[in-house]
Amino acid sequence: MADEKRVRTLQGRVISDKMDKSITVAIERRVKHPVYGKYISRTTKLHAHDEDNSCKTGDTVIIRETRPVSKTKSWALVEIVERAEVI
Repeated sequence: MADEKRVRTLQGRVISDKMDKSITVAIERRVKHPVYGKYISRTTKLHAHDEDNSCKTGDTVIIRETRPVSKTKSWALVEIVERAEVI
């Protein structure tokens, strides 16, 4: 019991910040096709808790796994790695 659980962290891009204190993060990973061997991009969407509403769409963020905050949210914002360019 002395050893702590290792917290899972992921890096992704914010694709929606329309909810209050919540963001939707797209996690992209590349997997090899089992038959053809070609690498394919797969995207996973996760909802994360953003306490200060500091993220905007397009930001690159790091999120960590946490206890369930709601029915669909079990991740929390750790830091904003890169802000999105304002055009």
